[in-house]
Amino acid sequence: MLEFAILGLLHESPMHGYELRKQLTTKLGAFRAAISYGSLYPTLRRLQSAGWITEESGAPATDAPLLTNRRSRVVYKITAEGKERFQELLSSAGPETFDDPGFGVHFAFFARTDQATRLRILEGRRRRVEERREGLRDVLSRAAERLDAYTLELQRHGLDACEREVRWLEELIAHERSGRPPQVTDPSN
Repeated sequence: MLEFAILGLLHESPMHGYELRKQLTTKLGAFRAAISYGSLYPTLRRLQSAGWITEESGAPATDAPLLTNRRSRVVYKITAEGKERFQELLSSAGPETFDDPGFGVHFAFFARTDQATRLRILEGRRRRVEERREGLRDVLSRAAERLDAYTLELQRHGLDACEREVRWLEELIAHERSGRPPQVTDPSN
């Protein structure tokens, strides 16, 4: 999924590694994009080996400490083949797009995804979360008397989160079917 997110960001504009990591955190959220440089740079090398990105020397790093090497930053750019690969990934709607990591990355690029693919992903995700919800309900109904109060609260919290996500997905599915994008709400409210 990291490859998909990197190709999507580089599709917007060329970036150096530090900026890519910042943009991944912005696009995917701090919890989904807890990406270390130890995973980012090997992924960039794989993308480069596949011919999906290139690297160029950019301007020297101006924010480097005075007594360190001020070598130029490497700027990564997507190639035509990388753009094709990104389009393939955008249009995929298999089971891997319904799970937590895959869904989050695909959802971050929904603005560039066609309506039919968005709908398949949303409906698949809803089925996956409904299955999880039913599993939690089953655990609560069968084992509630054997669980301590904290474990029981944790299970209830998980059930509440699943129910909220199913409602959210149903709203998104209704918007997709009507051809309207979801309404943007102010996060500070």
